[in-house]
Amino acid sequence: MASALFRNRHKIKTSLLWPLATLASGIGALAGAPRADAAEAAATSRSRLRRSLGACTAEGLVAEVVSACAGGAILTGWAIHLHASALLTGLVVALPQMAQLFQLPAAWSTALLGRRRAAVALVAVSRQVMLPLAVLPLFAPSASTAQAVLLAVAALSAVLGVLGNNAWVSWMGDLVPRRVRGRYFGRRIALCTIAGATASAGVGLALDWARPHGATGVMLAALQLFASVAGVVTTVLMLRQHDPGRGAADRPAVSLAAALRPFGDRSARGLLVYVLAWNLAVGFAGGFFALYMLQNLRMGFTLVALHGIALAAARVLTAPLWGHVIDRLGARPVLVACAFGISAIPVVWLFPTPTFLWPLAIDAVLAGVLWGGHNLAMFVAPMTVTPERGRPFYVAAIAVTGGLAFTIATACGGVLAEALPRELTVLGHPVHNLQLLFIASAVMRFVAAFGALRIHEPAAAGVGAVLPHVFALTRRRAAPPTRGAPPRDPDSVAA
Repeated sequence: MASALFRNRHKIKTSLLWPLATLASGIGALAGAPRADAAEAAATSRSRLRRSLGACTAEGLVAEVVSACAGGAILTGWAIHLHASALLTGLVVALPQMAQLFQLPAAWSTALLGRRRAAVALVAVSRQVMLPLAVLPLFAPSASTAQAVLLAVAALSAVLGVLGNNAWVSWMGDLVPRRVRGRYFGRRIALCTIAGATASAGVGLALDWARPHGATGVMLAALQLFASVAGVVTTVLMLRQHDPGRGAADRPAVSLAAALRPFGDRSARGLLVYVLAWNLAVGFAGGFFALYMLQNLRMGFTLVALHGIALAAARVLTAPLWGHVIDRLGARPVLVACAFGISAIPVVWLFPTPTFLWPLAIDAVLAGVLWGGHNLAMFVAPMTVTPERGRPFYVAAIAVTGGLAFTIATACGGVLAEALPRELTVLGHPVHNLQLLFIASAVMRFVAAFGALRIHEPAAAGVGAVLPHVFALTRRRAAPPTRGAPPRDPDSVAA
């Protein structure tokens, strides 16, 4: 009898409280508080948000196909096919970073057009302007003309992409709730990485098949055509995402003072200094790793794609974990920890040879884990460090600083690579000219990593908390699920 009462205590309790709850609900209705309408509106808002985030994830997956068919590795392939110099090849690959110099005009276009409209229109056009490359094999222009076309369309695509990305980041800052921002983008990045790696593998196989058949140019053109079709799909998916802002009232004032304000804001100064130093260090050699694999190590596009797949696998496995860490500890400690780790990665490139490639497996794992955390933290940082009002100009200031630094560093690295002999002897060992750039970049990265310590992020934890938290999350995920685990938060939209 007692046990039956114990088992039914919840039913008895509910039956006693139900009349009181009904009375309270009736009093609320008489007082003009439409509880049902409010609940229905909240449910509708969550449903709309879920649809938008689902479309955002799908757009990211298809965008990876665009990148695989027309991104950095393919641009390197175009440059090699057109017999471009190392300087021009590095310049073409570095264009997306160099185009960050257009972030201030990007902030103005975001403010004038509205972030959703600017993002959709500009990103759509950026994914179509490279179509002229698809017709190059038909006209067979001279090498200098073809190289000029490659440089022109790649530069235009990069600039338009920057204009659209400024609006997109501001848009996503409001669309994705802060409480799940790290986890959502961590999972999105993981899925996008899988899509990108799969697409890159297919592209690499296609190009390696085309090379012995003398059809490299035709295959590059076909890939560009496919990238344009995929770009249309991404535009449709972007149109399915809503803007939670308040329209024109949500747009910052367009003025020179608003554009320059981030450079005088103490709260953003630490992030700006770090971005400057870090991009100087990375840009010095960042545009030459793919060239080194294809030219010096004589790896085919398939092996380059396999290296990318291994890197992607490491990112996929760790991106959700980094998202949890960022949500719990903040972006700053993750930036610091990953930056110091990344500074050692270029040293690995001293060891591989055309017949001894396995050190690149170590590079892929380390780069996948550490760059995955760094890039996610760098993506989230402007959303947490900068104020919501005027955020497009803060995003622009950060990107302009990084783009200017990367441009200067890439130009210096390219000039030095051209000036040095292709192979020289250092301490009795043969060293390629590009390997000297890698070592210099490693030293510069280590120095730049100290700049991340100066980033001001309110409520962020200390750097020492990162590794213990990572180990705790890893043990928790490795442990078998316990019976009677609490249900998932119904308000979560991270999935």
